[in-house]
Amino acid sequence: MAEIDQSPVRGVAPQDGLSHVQGDPAAVLSEATIAQLLADTVARFPDRPAAVFREQAVRWTWAQMAREVDVLAAGLLALGLRAGDRLGIWSPNRAEWVLAQFATARIGVILVNINPAYRLAELEYALNVSGCRALISAERLKTSNYLEMLRTLAPELNECEAGALKAARLPHLQTVIRLGTEASAGMLNFEAVMASGRASLDAAVLAAAGAGLSCFDAINIQFTSGTTGNPKGATLTHHNVVNNARFIAQAMRLSEADSLCIPVPLYHCFGMVLAVLACVSCGAAMVFPGESFDPVATLSAVSEERCTALHGVPTMFIAELDHAQFASFDLGSLRTGIMAGSPCPIETMKRVVSQMHMGEVTIAYGMTETSPVSFQSSTADPLDRRVSTVGRIQPRLAAKVIDAEGRTVPVGQTGELCVRGYSVMQGYWGDAARTAEVVRDGWMHTGDLAVIDAEGYCNIVGRAKDMLIRGGENVYPREIEEFLFRHPAVQSVQVFGVPDEKYGEAVCAWVVLKPGQQATADDIREFCREQIAHYKIPKYVRFVDEMPMTITGKVQKFVMRAQMVDELKLVAAKTA
Repeated sequence: MAEIDQSPVRGVAPQDGLSHVQGDPAAVLSEATIAQLLADTVARFPDRPAAVFREQAVRWTWAQMAREVDVLAAGLLALGLRAGDRLGIWSPNRAEWVLAQFATARIGVILVNINPAYRLAELEYALNVSGCRALISAERLKTSNYLEMLRTLAPELNECEAGALKAARLPHLQTVIRLGTEASAGMLNFEAVMASGRASLDAAVLAAAGAGLSCFDAINIQFTSGTTGNPKGATLTHHNVVNNARFIAQAMRLSEADSLCIPVPLYHCFGMVLAVLACVSCGAAMVFPGESFDPVATLSAVSEERCTALHGVPTMFIAELDHAQFASFDLGSLRTGIMAGSPCPIETMKRVVSQMHMGEVTIAYGMTETSPVSFQSSTADPLDRRVSTVGRIQPRLAAKVIDAEGRTVPVGQTGELCVRGYSVMQGYWGDAARTAEVVRDGWMHTGDLAVIDAEGYCNIVGRAKDMLIRGGENVYPREIEEFLFRHPAVQSVQVFGVPDEKYGEAVCAWVVLKPGQQATADDIREFCREQIAHYKIPKYVRFVDEMPMTITGKVQKFVMRAQMVDELKLVAAKTA
């Protein structure tokens, strides 16, 4: 077969009939670090509202927030943290999270985002693979007692001096900083670190700490579930996330006159980049309804703070729209926002536009490894395009859809989506082999099946890998399968996704038990509790004598899925 020209095509629409698009090549890329991005906004809008944390009764102007960031940065320096060190943060949405995001960037410490839903096995892996020297931890969230889990992994905390931890299972971790006012053996209080920072704050010292930083330095590690077991630490630079945030804000037409309601989690790119950094890039105010998502708290925040924008995964918007009190909230101030994180039901998008006044709502598509957004609809796109596609390629990025042989397919044909440009991650932390599997010749192979039409609009139609998305959380079956193999009664297990009305997809496990062994679905779920995140625990467990296989011995998950859909009478929602 003749070689197909795969050189980048300039312009948002594909040319020559191939599924290859290039975002605006004339768009300017910033070389600012995260700290410089914040400093520029503070200089322009020092007295405008910057952040509101309603549950904590915290309200900052840009100048006030920058001052608190500098205090924490000085406190971290006083603890001995320096550029290149890793600091983990394990907390729901709180003011301290945002301070940590900017304070670490101010001095070049790499922030490691730890999912608030992580349990023992996941927490231990994340801290060890990233080599965290310090950890900021909340006390608890809902049924998760973070400090208790930390003591389980590091009982040495009970005897050590604060900042001098030497734990057998967490060999890199030296300092645990706990949120809240209570004292805990072996841990520092966050306020004590802030007090140290206030006492030692020196503008010249801070400036010196940040003087040698480059926008191309790694500044953030975000864990994505692994197709081969353990999560992978996508390593992002200032350049990655600052520019992605700038273009996201531009697509939404965000300005200093806007205020964005942020119920999405900060540990995730949705909260950290699409929300916080996007707001910082233009001076828009950030409004946090609470520590975790609650539909009434979110609707109250929009109404009382007169928010002009709202972010959320489809599950969140559905919960807001369907809440019994929905009609009692005045949402007339809303204009725009982003629905992303999982496939967006078209009917939900229409309701968001008509019932929540979000006539300029956009859809974004991406992945952590691309910082994250690569396709986004704009406020100017026709409504039918905004509710039925994930928009068009962002500036200074390229995308192509390829077949199994790596050839770019004609427009309108399905293949694997690949993305190239400034947003592609530096790599998976400490894992060159797995990085090489997905980043080849500069192209990030997403594993998603996509179609690009003649105007450059993209639609995600499936996944080449068997990842499923539950309520915005990426779930890789292999990771759950490997965990369930530890169960003494399990001989083999296959995990896959099935449609779910509330979360988009639910986790289903087919299990073959060892001869003579017995177990119930509840036994399997109980085995998972406190060990893996709640969203990875199978909703459905079916015990079978054998798995459906091809003649060559490959498991046929599509057969299992079809049987479960039929048996449970499940219906998949139509999505963009």
